[in-house]
Amino acid sequence: MLLHQPTTSRPQLHDRNPHHVSLSSTLSYSLTFPYGVSNSSVLRLVSSHRSQVITCSTSQVHSYGKVYYERKSMLKWNALYKRISLMEKPELGSASVLNQCENEGKQLAKWELCRVVKELRKFRRYKSALEVYEWMNNRGEKFRMSTSDAAIQLDLISKVHGIRSAEKYFLKLPDTLKDKRIYGSLLNAYVRARMREKAESLFDQMRNRCYASHALPFNVMMTLYMNLKDYDKVDATVWEMMEKNIPLDIYSYNIWLSSRGSQGSAEKMEQVFEQMKLDRNINPNWSTFSTMATMYIKLGQLQKAEDCLKKVESRIMAWDRIPYHYLISNYGGVGNKEEVHRVWNIYKSKFPYIPNLGYHAVISSLVRLGDIEGAEKIYEEWLSVKTAYDSRIGNLLLGWYVRKGFSEKAKAFFEQMGELGAKPNSSSWEILSEIHISDRRISLALSCLKEAISAEGSKNWKPKPVNVSSILKLCEQEADTVNKEVLLGMLRQLGCLVDEAYMSYIPLSNGMAAGNALSTEKGRPDDDDGGGGDDEEGAEMLLNQLQESF
Repeated sequence: MLLHQPTTSRPQLHDRNPHHVSLSSTLSYSLTFPYGVSNSSVLRLVSSHRSQVITCSTSQVHSYGKVYYERKSMLKWNALYKRISLMEKPELGSASVLNQCENEGKQLAKWELCRVVKELRKFRRYKSALEVYEWMNNRGEKFRMSTSDAAIQLDLISKVHGIRSAEKYFLKLPDTLKDKRIYGSLLNAYVRARMREKAESLFDQMRNRCYASHALPFNVMMTLYMNLKDYDKVDATVWEMMEKNIPLDIYSYNIWLSSRGSQGSAEKMEQVFEQMKLDRNINPNWSTFSTMATMYIKLGQLQKAEDCLKKVESRIMAWDRIPYHYLISNYGGVGNKEEVHRVWNIYKSKFPYIPNLGYHAVISSLVRLGDIEGAEKIYEEWLSVKTAYDSRIGNLLLGWYVRKGFSEKAKAFFEQMGELGAKPNSSSWEILSEIHISDRRISLALSCLKEAISAEGSKNWKPKPVNVSSILKLCEQEADTVNKEVLLGMLRQLGCLVDEAYMSYIPLSNGMAAGNALSTEKGRPDDDDGGGGDDEEGAEMLLNQLQESF
C-alpha cells in the first residue's frame, strides 16, 4: 500500500557534556491523519563510558521535545496498559493509576503514555485513553502537546462526549495548530456520526487547503457513503482520486470492494479485486479477504466465502489478534460451527489473554448458530477471567432468551448481570423492553426505554425502529394517546424525529401511527449489543483499521 515512509535525520551529538547519553530521533511523517500514535520511532544511542545525564527526545510527529530527568525506574508501556485496562474499579479513572505510579517513584515518559493511549483506543477503551491525555494536559510543563496529540484528543472527545464537544474543542484550538491532522480528525468524527453535510463541507475546506492530496481523507469519505448506502458516491470518490492521480491504497481498495459487494454484485466486486491485483503497489491483506468473505456470505456464496476465510487465516501476523475476531464472526455467518470452535481454540492457544472483543465475537457467532450451550459455556469461562463486567457480552445471551420467549429466564439473567457488577447499557434496557412489548405492557416498555436513554454511554443510542413501530401500533390499537405522546417525546429528545433515514423505517403519517411493525430484516440492524448489521460492521472494521494503522 502507498504509505509514505518516515525519513530520518542524523542525530546531533551533545558535545557540551562528555558524560552525556543522547537518545534522539527526528522523524517526519507525511501521513496526515494521526489516528494512532506511531510506534515506528527510531532511537539512536550514542554512549560514553560514564553517563550521568540522560536526554530523551522522540519523534517530531508527536513533538515530544526534550525532557531532562534524573535516573528513575522506567515503567514499560505494556505494564502500565495492563494496570489501566485491568482496573478493578474503572470508575476511578486512568488518573488514579498514573498518580499511583508517580507516588511509587516510577518515571512516566510521554512516548510510553502515548503508546498506552494507542492500545486503549485499539480495544475501544476511549474513556480511559482520554483520561490519560487529560492527566498529561494537567502537567503541561512536563508533557508538551503537539498537533498530533490534539488530533487524537479531538477524536477521543467525539467518542466519549459527542460531536458538539469535539467541535468546541476544535474551535478553541489556535489556528497555528489546525493543520491537516486536526481537520482529518474532525472529518473522522463527522463520518462516525454520519453527519453528511458537515463532513462534505469540511472535506471541501480540506480540498481548498490542499489537505486532501492523498488517499486517507478520501477513504474516510468513502466509508461515510458506505454507511449511508450511497454506493454511487463511493465510485465517484474513487474516480476523483484517479482523475487527480491520487494513488489508491489498500484501504481504498478494501472499501471499494465492500461497496461493490454491498450492491449485490459479486462480479463487480471481483472486477475491483482483479484491478487491485494489477496494482504493483498493493498487496491484498487479511482485511481484503475478510471483506470479500463478508460480501460473499451476504450474497449466499458460502463456498467462496470459506475460500476467502482460508486466505485470511494464512495472512494473520503472529502478533495480530484482531483478524481472529473477524474470522470467528464470518465463520458464524457461513454457518460453520466447527470452524468457529477451531479458530477460537487456536486463538486461545496463541494469546495468554483474550480481550472482551474476542469473547464477544465467539459468543455472538454461537448464538447466531443456535449453539446456546456452547455460548453459555464460553460465557461462564469469560466470567471466570473478566476484570469488569461488559454488558455487551451479557446482552447477547439476554437477547437470545427474549427472542426465544424465555421471559422469566431473561429477567433472572438481567438480575444476575447486575449482581455480577454490570451497568446495563441502553441495549440491555431495550432488550428488556421487548418482553413488555410482547406482553402488550406499554407503560413498562416505555419505562425500560427511559432507563435506556439515561444509561451510561447512551449519547448516540436510538431505539430499534421495529420496537418503536410496535409500541406505536399498540398505542393505536388501544387508543392510548398518553403513552404515544410519551414515546414521541423520547424520540424528540434523542433527535430521532429529525433523522430522515431513521424515520423512514417508522410508519408515521401526520403524527399518526400507521401500517404494520417493520420486519427486523428490513434495513436497520437488529443486534442485541448496540453494534451494527453486516454492512455497518464491515464499514466499521475498515474505519477502525484506518485509525489503527497509524
